[in-house]
Amino acid sequence: MGRIHLFEFEDQGWFPGFLRDYGTDFLQFLSNKTGMYKPIVPLLVETLKKSQTETIIDLASGGGGGLLALNRELKERIPKLEIKLTDYYPNLAAFEYTRKLADNIEYELKSVDARNVPSEFKGLRTQFLSFHHFKPNDAKLILQNAVDSRSGIAIFEAQERSFPSLLAMLFSPITVLLTTPFIRPFKLGRLIFTYLLPIVPIFVLWDGIVSSLRTYSLKEMNKLIGELNESQKYDWKVGKIKSGPSKLLYLIGTEKSNSDTYSKSL
Repeated sequence: MGRIHLFEFEDQGWFPGFLRDYGTDFLQFLSNKTGMYKPIVPLLVETLKKSQTETIIDLASGGGGGLLALNRELKERIPKLEIKLTDYYPNLAAFEYTRKLADNIEYELKSVDARNVPSEFKGLRTQFLSFHHFKPNDAKLILQNAVDSRSGIAIFEAQERSFPSLLAMLFSPITVLLTTPFIRPFKLGRLIFTYLLPIVPIFVLWDGIVSSLRTYSLKEMNKLIGELNESQKYDWKVGKIKSGPSKLLYLIGTEKSNSDTYSKSL
């Protein structure tokens, strides 16, 4: 099946921000509670070392993704780790909630475009469950901007363009209904628009199915890399890693000229 770039409600400027936040809150809760990103900890540690940084600049953070759970794992190996959350539509309530639970996590108040990250944001750039939101030209801009700024980049997707992934998305409304009372910070509106007016389960279902249809295959990721300017100056890794019953897709790029000296000291 070829990649199909249908619209997601979450991407639309006209879509009410509070509903978008309820959706990203759900994804953040699910990511942290299931520990879906735990298998990538060694990859992230290795990439941070190769990038000679102890800072993560997370792009398109949504509600914070699985970074709370990941942060606990990463800090055991990199005690001085710092994380900065950013998004084009920042979910500030979720960001603030995350910051209160982890003193090494900060966030940017203003909108940040992953295609053109401010030059003062130094560190390893990460994206979780968000790369599929970007059409090929925009996806290349994200990678090119990282290369041009000599920043490492690590992208992770938790779904595939496959029948099993699409089938799993069909059950997402049930998951939303079961988990909503436990999502924090508590918001009365979240209950109203989940149970009384079930807009959240419906848009999560649609966006989940579209996310699968939009997800880049490993072959397509490699094609994007091959079309970058000066991509040969980077070491690239594209692959899959098992996480529970599913697999995580990853695209990682680090500058070739980085010294291994820093890596050994961490």
